[in-house]
Amino acid sequence: MKKLAVVTTHPIQYYAPLFRLLTERGKINCKVFYTWEVEATKFDVDFGRVIEWDIPLTDGYEHEFVSNQGVMRRDFRGLKNPELIQKIEAWEADAVLVIGWNYYSHLKVLRHFKNKIPVFFRGDSTLLDETPGVKTFARRIFLLWIYSHVNTAFYVGTHSKAYFRAHGLKDNQLVYTPHAIDNERFADKNGQYAEEAKKWRKELGIPETDTVLLFAGKLQPKKNPELLVKAFLAIDNPTLHLILAGNGEQEEYLKQLAQGNSRIHFVPFQNQSRMPVVYKLGDIFCLTSQGPGETWGLAVNEAMACGKAVIVSDRCGCATDLVKNGNNGFIFEFNNIADLTEKIQYFLSHKEDIGKMGQRGLEIIQNWSFLSIVKAIEATI
Repeated sequence: MKKLAVVTTHPIQYYAPLFRLLTERGKINCKVFYTWEVEATKFDVDFGRVIEWDIPLTDGYEHEFVSNQGVMRRDFRGLKNPELIQKIEAWEADAVLVIGWNYYSHLKVLRHFKNKIPVFFRGDSTLLDETPGVKTFARRIFLLWIYSHVNTAFYVGTHSKAYFRAHGLKDNQLVYTPHAIDNERFADKNGQYAEEAKKWRKELGIPETDTVLLFAGKLQPKKNPELLVKAFLAIDNPTLHLILAGNGEQEEYLKQLAQGNSRIHFVPFQNQSRMPVVYKLGDIFCLTSQGPGETWGLAVNEAMACGKAVIVSDRCGCATDLVKNGNNGFIFEFNNIADLTEKIQYFLSHKEDIGKMGQRGLEIIQNWSFLSIVKAIEATI
C-alpha cells in the first residue's frame, strides 16, 4: 500500500474519525504526525478553560506526537519539531499531507518534500475577509510562493476553491474533499437525544409549543452572538426563546445585554457526547459570525445533521454550499440586524416550515461525509 504521512497540530474531533476511516478501509497506509504535544492543547484560550474531550480522538489509527521545541503558542514560531522530517523519512512515506502551513515545522515540511514525494495540502481558508490594499497584495505574493510547494490541494467548498485558485493552483491541482463532521454521531436513530432535549427544555422553563433559537459555540466577537441577542430583543415575541450554549470572553457582557430576560437562556460549555442533545434543544440554529476567520462553521454541519433549520451569516464559509435559501434555512448579510430579524420573523410566521426545512437540511448534509473525503484522498494517492 501507498504510505501517507499526515502532518497536523493535535487531535480534534473533526479529523480523528477521518484518520480512523482511512485506516479501517485499508487502501492506503496512513500515519499521523502530531506537532503540538497533547498536554498543551487542554487549555482552550477561547473558552477560557481546560477542555477534556469525552470522545476518543487517538484510537483506531497510527499516530505519533513529535517533540516540540517551540514556544507553545498559536503563532508561526509555536511549533518547531526538529525530528519531524527525519521521522517522516524513516517511516518511508510515499506522500505527505500537511494540514495548515502557518507553523514553522509545517512550512518546513512543505519545502523539504517538494519535488521529492507528492505534497498534498488541506485547509479551509477563504477570501471572505480580504480587503484591497498593499498588505493584501503582499500577502497574495507570499501565498503564491507558499502554494508553489504543493502538488495537490484538497479544498472543502466553493470559497475554499476560490482561495486556492487565487494563490496559483490550477484546477487539475484541486480535489474536492467536503468539510464534514461525524454525521452518524449526531443521528438520533432511537429518539433518545430528542427525549433528553425535551426534558432539558422543560427544566429551562420553555413551553413545548414555543420556538427556540439556538446558538452553540464560543461566545466571542468573531461569532457575533451579540447580534443575535439584539435581534431577539428587537423582536420581543413572548413565544420566542433564545439559548446560548457555550462560554467565552463575551459571556458576562451578553448576560448584561440580556438584562435578565427570562426567555434568554445561558447554557455552559457541553462536551462532545452531549452536543447532539444541545442541538435538539433548538428549533432553528443560528450562526451569526462576522469574522474575521470564520472559514467554514462546522456547527452548521452538526445542526443540519440533527435535523435543524438554519440561519447563517454570509461571512461563514459554509453558507454558499450548505444553505439553500428558503429550502433548509436562510443566509443573511453579516452584521445586518434588520436582515437577521426578517429571517427569524419568517419562521415565526411559518412555523410549519421549521421542521420541513430541518428535514431537507438533514438530507443535504448526508453528502458532506468523511467517506466522501476518504474516497477522494484514496483516488488521488
